[in-house]
Amino acid sequence: MPATPTTDPLQRERDHLAASRSALRAMREDVESLDLRDVTGTWVSAVILQNQIEARIAALADLSDTPLFFGRLDYLHAVSDELSEGGGGESFYIGRRHVHDADGDPMVIDWRAPVSQPFYRASRAEPMDVERRRRFGYTGGELTAYEDEHLTDPSEADTASALLAAEIEKPRVGPMRDIVATIQPEQDEIVRSDITGTVCVQGAPGTGKTAVGLHRVAYLLYAHRERLARTGTLVIGPNNAFLSYIEQVLPALGELEVAQATVQQLVAHVEVRGEDDPEAARLKGDARMAEVLRRAVRAGITLPTEPCVVVRGSRRWRVPAYELAEIIEELKGRDIRYGAARDALPQRIAHAVLLKMEQGGEAPDDRVQDAVARNSAVKAVVKECWPAVDPAKLVLRLLSEPEFLAECAEGVLTAEEQQAVLWPKPGRSVKTARWTPADAVLVDEATDLVQRTPSLGHVVLDEAQDLSPMQYRAVGRRCTTGSATVLGDLAQGTTPWATASWPDALHHLGKPDAHVEELTKGFRVPEEVIAYASRLLPAIAPGLAPATSVRDAPGSLVIRPVTAWEDAVLDACREALKNEGSTGLIAADARIPQLAELLTAAGLPFLSPGTETSTEARLTLVPASLAKGLEYDYVVLDEPAAVIAGEPDERTGLRRLYVALTRAVSGLTVLHGEPLPEQLR
Repeated sequence: MPATPTTDPLQRERDHLAASRSALRAMREDVESLDLRDVTGTWVSAVILQNQIEARIAALADLSDTPLFFGRLDYLHAVSDELSEGGGGESFYIGRRHVHDADGDPMVIDWRAPVSQPFYRASRAEPMDVERRRRFGYTGGELTAYEDEHLTDPSEADTASALLAAEIEKPRVGPMRDIVATIQPEQDEIVRSDITGTVCVQGAPGTGKTAVGLHRVAYLLYAHRERLARTGTLVIGPNNAFLSYIEQVLPALGELEVAQATVQQLVAHVEVRGEDDPEAARLKGDARMAEVLRRAVRAGITLPTEPCVVVRGSRRWRVPAYELAEIIEELKGRDIRYGAARDALPQRIAHAVLLKMEQGGEAPDDRVQDAVARNSAVKAVVKECWPAVDPAKLVLRLLSEPEFLAECAEGVLTAEEQQAVLWPKPGRSVKTARWTPADAVLVDEATDLVQRTPSLGHVVLDEAQDLSPMQYRAVGRRCTTGSATVLGDLAQGTTPWATASWPDALHHLGKPDAHVEELTKGFRVPEEVIAYASRLLPAIAPGLAPATSVRDAPGSLVIRPVTAWEDAVLDACREALKNEGSTGLIAADARIPQLAELLTAAGLPFLSPGTETSTEARLTLVPASLAKGLEYDYVVLDEPAAVIAGEPDERTGLRRLYVALTRAVSGLTVLHGEPLPEQLR
């Protein structure tokens, strides 16, 4: 006998979850059972197809700790005739991926599908034909609760969602999670914005700008999969610790083919082994260096003084020097790469020879032109007048030879600036030179001047406020024909060349028409904490509006003057570890070794940033310079005065402190033996 349907709504939802998991398992088994042995084609196509199948199998994995669906929409009317039964409303379960049954009917709808959009944007003022929005609560992967909003019922009071708040406040153990269950309307607008435009998101701490950028990638891959499969997508972060922290977000959403890198990894043409002083780094990152490099690349171009004589058989064909000079000047005036122009030069000379051959009564074809272009006389002209350029050797010479730098930087850099840019000791070779991170960006610029950098379909640039103009140019080269999502917070700029305004940054990126959105509503940082940190804004970013928080958590901020420093740090860490979730001990970089010894001696296991927490170690020791972009349930901030003193100037130090103050999700304890900065007293 068939089982009697249950009348318990929660049990019905659990049954649907179980059925959906079974359907997903069947979908995966169907792909695994595909037999490719009889597929015709080359071995190359067979390998490609096998790789696609393996990727599909991985994308259909059922993660035990990741619920298949997190919400349900009950529409007032049928969304489509195909899915309608009797003309009534329809119900859709909203989840991280699409799941269908054996008949092809949807059991879970992908959160990126158009029919799912009202889950994030519908409201009582604009219900979008949704009668009821249901949210689900999970504990340990088990569906344990649900919560309904009747959007068209005027008698139902507007109340905050307890399940939504619980999901936002869920302990941060392990890497960053996706936010598909908690995306807010203003975030959803950015996520679903069109692929043809570049979006810049100015977001205060805790507003979810990083998550918005990652979910935008997932959405674009859903809506434009074929296009982005050809052109590629890339997420750029500030450091490897940050990339490790976010690396599981896209796989959890079923997207496995998105590359990640830091800016330094993008420009790794030379081995970085040195460091610039702040002034040298600032100047090398200045956009004026692009003009200096352009001049340097073209510095070797000369005009011929002798004709080019090509011998073919018994005849000699002469191209006079003035005609060669006209060809070279014309190529110099065109907006093409140095290498492309150099490749074109022998063909242009050969074409001039062919015209003379035709005038002489011959009838040469394209094969003759190619042969003339390879003639030793033509090659000699090209080598002499348009020599090959090795980008790394060129930058080595520019930074080592004062005379060459002066020639290329005349009217662009002052004599003092030229002196600051030059290496203290001239480099002897590309391999032995002590290249700095800023030098590597210059080599990348020179490389692009010689040969065009391939463009990707979409690039996400996070923590963008810390990039120099030359670094923006390096990123912009990777999306010249694609779009970008730029994420950052001007108040968190902590480099000597930090971005002063987004229009300037977008100009250097090559996307001056990008749309700038500002997120000021915080979801991660409690109101008490963000209000305290925002006291610094007038000093570090006067033009920015202070952030607000949807989370009011009384007691989330503790300011504790200390005298016995070591005992205070250990007590604060132990106190934080009594709570569920992760704890971050943030301190000035110079104090990290001492704190590491202290924690080790006290028997408190700790991790480095980017390392996944475990039951054995939930405490992470975080240098202030690496705290940006990370978050912890509880944060112990050691000695704010030392964080400020660790930076080259007070404003940068206050910005670094602002970052450290805004990493906590549930509680922040500030320990200080020295006076707090005036703004926080």
